[in-house]
Amino acid sequence: MKQKFLIDGISCGGCVARVKKALEKHPNIEKAEIFLVPKGATIITMKEHISIEELQKQLNTLNGYTITKIN
Repeated sequence: MKQKFLIDGISCGGCVARVKKALEKHPNIEKAEIFLVPKGATIITMKEHISIEELQKQLNTLNGYTITKIN
């Protein structure tokens, strides 16, 4: 299942790499695709639904990133 998100705080390739690594540590995330254009656009492929709160908790292992869902 793929869902679209926007991650605020992404500003460079290093950010993309850190956030991707943090998200993909979650057991139900198969793949996280994060883009610089548009800045912070993200597609997450999940094995099963993960709440936005749980995704934010996963990002909280890093500082300065917030995630919102895009419809």
